[in-house]
Amino acid sequence: MTATPAPTARPRRKRGEGQWALGYSEPLNKNEQSKKDDNPLNVRDRILGIYSKRGFDSIDPADLRGRFRWMGLYTQRAPGFDGGKTATLEEEELDDRYFMMRVRTDGAILDAAALRALGSCSTDFARNTADITDRTNIQYHWIQVEDVPTIWERLESAGLTTVEACGDSPRPFLGSPVAGIAKDEIIDGTKALDDIKALALNNPEFSNLPRKFKTSVSGHPSHDSAPEINDVSFVGTVHPEHGPGFDVWVGGGLSTNPMFAQKLGVWVPLDEVVDVWAGVAGIFRDYGYRRLRSRARLKFLVADWGIEKFREILEGEYLQRELVRNESPASPSIPGDHVGVHEQRDGKFYIGGAPVVGRIDGQFLLNLADVVEKYGAAGVRLTAQQKAVVIGVDGADVEAVSSELKAIGLDPAPSNWRRNTMACTGIEFCKLAIVETKARGKALISELERRIPDLDVPITVNVNGCPNACARTQSADFGLKGQLVMDEHGNQVDGFQVHLGGALGLEANHGRKLRAHKVTSVGLDDYITTVVLNYLADRTDGESFAHWAARADEAHLRGDVVLETV
Repeated sequence: MTATPAPTARPRRKRGEGQWALGYSEPLNKNEQSKKDDNPLNVRDRILGIYSKRGFDSIDPADLRGRFRWMGLYTQRAPGFDGGKTATLEEEELDDRYFMMRVRTDGAILDAAALRALGSCSTDFARNTADITDRTNIQYHWIQVEDVPTIWERLESAGLTTVEACGDSPRPFLGSPVAGIAKDEIIDGTKALDDIKALALNNPEFSNLPRKFKTSVSGHPSHDSAPEINDVSFVGTVHPEHGPGFDVWVGGGLSTNPMFAQKLGVWVPLDEVVDVWAGVAGIFRDYGYRRLRSRARLKFLVADWGIEKFREILEGEYLQRELVRNESPASPSIPGDHVGVHEQRDGKFYIGGAPVVGRIDGQFLLNLADVVEKYGAAGVRLTAQQKAVVIGVDGADVEAVSSELKAIGLDPAPSNWRRNTMACTGIEFCKLAIVETKARGKALISELERRIPDLDVPITVNVNGCPNACARTQSADFGLKGQLVMDEHGNQVDGFQVHLGGALGLEANHGRKLRAHKVTSVGLDDYITTVVLNYLADRTDGESFAHWAARADEAHLRGDVVLETV
């Protein structure tokens, strides 16, 4: 009797990552299927012609929870759901019948007309809500779909748009708030930003990316637009022969897998920035990982390839030329935020002011328009730190403008705590959030101003409502990641995991996390006070908080021990 041979094991087929350039063109998840079914840019016509006329209940779910984002619209969190429901309910159960809306500014100067358009949309259609985000958007809430056409018409008449402010698309671009006016600027990136915007927005070639794609362009030496944490950043530099231009940094991003951008070490002239941007975006589109949303960011591809292979593909397949090599520019000790009064290169002045955790309102924007118009200023730019900078103020008007800005809520001489605290949207409106952030950040500032009013070094606090790091949890001295924690009585309450000593710039790092260390929201004031006082007592001459946090005893960082200040 002949023995039956054992079945031969079938070779395991290697699973693709959904990379188009490698032949994986079939959608591998519902997000990719939705984009294949219909280009998300087409949803604008349905909003104008159908949904705004027939109301919320007429909206196709595939548009509501998908393609609407390409128009800057995202359903906000329905009231009554606590943080424990965030990860347990389906998305549609958390949907309200109202929308968050993001308006792009993309480094533009907002003149009085643009500020009035922004302010009136808030007061007329958004219950007077408005935030300055750390991507220099104006963000509204309580938007009804019936009002969207009117809002768009008003914004577009002032040169503003919501197109691709969300979605798997070129998200709003960060630029230097002082582009073209700062005395110490290396190169003005305004033209590059304008060129990128003209190419990218409403362009089907870039409207179906694996996920969001974030861009930064700044020629200012203070690296004022967070180049370390964008997908692609153009950073002002000087070539010994060719003069001012831009280095290119790629693959930055935070969220649950933080990575800093890697530097190509090149020199790109102003007119060629848009070509390089298109090449980097093209690599992301064609080679980016589309199978798993959790890995569908450029940073994962850059990490896997390495910077040498990335540059080789960029030059060989997308640019068809080699880029000029150049040493990458040095990073500043502290990134610039441009708060305060500064002289421009033309002899006029710019004045940067700080609202509280980016929270403003429509009336603030209308008041700001009045100040700009009254004093003949050029306008306002927003910053990557949730601030605003008034540009083109005559020297004789600086004191009066500063006083009026402070009166309307934009303080040009804020405390450390007001200047250096940011907060994301939080559970008030965001369906991903677990805890409250904006009001908590505001209360924290007030308490720290009372307890430690005369801090002699900058200390940053970033308050985030969930792990997604929209407020850059990992790049602050105190990075607070919202989660539910147990209090001393065994009750589940709002709290935060703490990152300590994170930073951008010269000391760029993701902060130190202590094992199993969490702080309740109620106990946050006492905790930060104790740790800051420990730092002031234990620091060496000139030592930053980030350096101290990296070496300090865990008991001092947990707040278990209180050191006496000498």
